[in-house]
Amino acid sequence: MNVLGRDDDGDGADDGENPSPATVRLGSFLARDGSDGAAVGVDADSPHAAVVLGKRGTGKSYTLGVIAEGLADATGVAPVVVDPMGVFDGLTEAGGRVVDPTIRPTEVPASVWPDLVGLDPAGGPGSLLWRVVADAVETAGVDGDSPSIDALRWAVSEADAPDRTRRAVRNHLRLAESWGVFDEAAPPVASLVASGEPTVIDLSGVPEAAAGAVVRAVARGLYDARVNGTVDRLPWLLVDEAHAFFDGVADPALRTLLTRGRAPGVSLVCATQRPSALPDVAVSQSDLLVAHRLTAGPDVDALATAEATYLAGDLAARLPTGTGEALVVDDASETAHAVRVRERRTPHGGGNPRAGDTEAAERATRAERAAQAERATRAKRATGTGRIAPTEHGR
Repeated sequence: MNVLGRDDDGDGADDGENPSPATVRLGSFLARDGSDGAAVGVDADSPHAAVVLGKRGTGKSYTLGVIAEGLADATGVAPVVVDPMGVFDGLTEAGGRVVDPTIRPTEVPASVWPDLVGLDPAGGPGSLLWRVVADAVETAGVDGDSPSIDALRWAVSEADAPDRTRRAVRNHLRLAESWGVFDEAAPPVASLVASGEPTVIDLSGVPEAAAGAVVRAVARGLYDARVNGTVDRLPWLLVDEAHAFFDGVADPALRTLLTRGRAPGVSLVCATQRPSALPDVAVSQSDLLVAHRLTAGPDVDALATAEATYLAGDLAARLPTGTGEALVVDDASETAHAVRVRERRTPHGGGNPRAGDTEAAERATRAERAAQAERATRAKRATGTGRIAPTEHGR
């Protein structure tokens, strides 16, 4: 198997017939005539920063699921999937689990709380909230506990500040509590990678601000856990619709993984249908780029910024057009390859819904069939072909 992203042996290939246990099987090389070539995988032995791009319906989320499946089979790693659309629950069939997005209030830095709930950090309510959370974090550092949102509200009530300021902060904390993602008893972020099996964080239906807080806490928590040596495997954070999280409170933590995650061993895979909405660093710091079809001008232009000097011709012009096909740019071998992504072993929940598959459509179909049968019966009766023939007893 040819392994992309691996530079230890100079040829990017596994020795022997079987792939390394730290290899993600991606698919096969795509020949010019459209046939499948040699098997191709992605290195999972070393940390990586990767971007998976593609317009809707071309296989972006599907490919992210393929990578998560491969990481589930690899040794010494642990994938965590950020699932904003609720489409990765099929990974439970690969031994994974789906968890509710809950974090401790103190896992969001005090300086971030004003922005998180929509307060000006330099204003009275914002600065009070900052101070209260900072005091709570300091206390948590002593006894290891995290305060609840209710405890933070009580601390605000006891603070030396005008009534109007305290009331505003309490109201904003009630808003944060209504999101349902803050729990002082939530397990630490490091527990997400303790078993090594895939963990899916289901963010479907979670408000945007709350989802950003969860992603920030998870990204920073995984980084800190590796720096502190509290996890014994290499985490991989896979973020679908990543562009939505770079434009909010999660941005600094994700950038930290892109620029400094390699040293402690934390990998980041960002999937998006809008590469133009990603920061430049997301593409420039990625050593693996998996590009499905793109057609929007700004997105194609954003992809062009990844074109390296070792690539001949126009990178955007080399993008495949078929669903499930991708152009993989590998910095380790300084090459670009056309690849057909393999089929998933677990169910994929990201397919486009069809009107004809809805329950309403099925009801309409049944009603139409009944109506057709009724019309056919009436037609027979009208022509006499539906009359019952007389019998001897009936004459």
